Amino acid sequence: MAKILVVDDERVLVKGITFNLKNEGYQVETGYDGEEAVELAREGNFDLIILDLMMPKIDGLQACMRIREFSNVPVIMLTAKGEDADKIMGFECGADDYITKPFNILELKARVRALLRRSGAAVQKQAAKSPLTVGHIRLDPNERSAWKDGVPVDLTAKEFDLMELLMRNPGRVYSRENLLNVVWGYEYIGDYRTVDVHVRRLREKLELDPANPEYIRTKWGVGYYLSSRPVSTPPSK
Repeated sequence: MAKILVVDDERVLVKGITFNLKNEGYQVETGYDGEEAVELAREGNFDLIILDLMMPKIDGLQACMRIREFSNVPVIMLTAKGEDADKIMGFECGADDYITKPFNILELKARVRALLRRSGAAVQKQAAKSPLTVGHIRLDPNERSAWKDGVPVDLTAKEFDLMELLMRNPGRVYSRENLLNVVWGYEYIGDYRTVDVHVRRLREKLELDPANPEYIRTKWGVGYYLSSRPVSTPPSK
């Protein structure tokens, strides 16, 4: 069964989350501050991390960024802040999902299942997948690795899943709703800005000129698609 790390300075909340996750059959380890989160994530082989935003020593955003330096494990960020700006900041720092306190434990468990299902399905299908290349961008699904002009690029789990979907279906336009359902799962409870943030991060990491993307394109009023050929004239995003 999946191994989950739960880190929050609210010990009662950690105890409640741990109890519910263990009842679902998950292995659970716990921590209570940002530095401990990074240390445990580095030492343990976790399938998912649940990380609070406001914690002692270093906050959840800093902890998530440090974890992203050595791991692409899926991260769910917990916070009492429900502002869009805070959510976007969490995604920018590498979080895969975001849930606002107070929350229903059933919602948290649904999001855990969705993230684990996505990451688990990716692992199971690795052996049958060949490397994908478009222009200067290359993905290797077997190693879950990416390159830009031959230089390795670190992608989070959701960034990789999203880019792989687009590269496997060049020219196909996906609405934000489609992408949420396919990449995040039908149980994901969130808004479409999640998709926009991840697309922007992919452009920043993989496009030669993120302000004028050649491959990760927008179909205005519809959604996003991958162009198999670079755009010859200056495009609008």
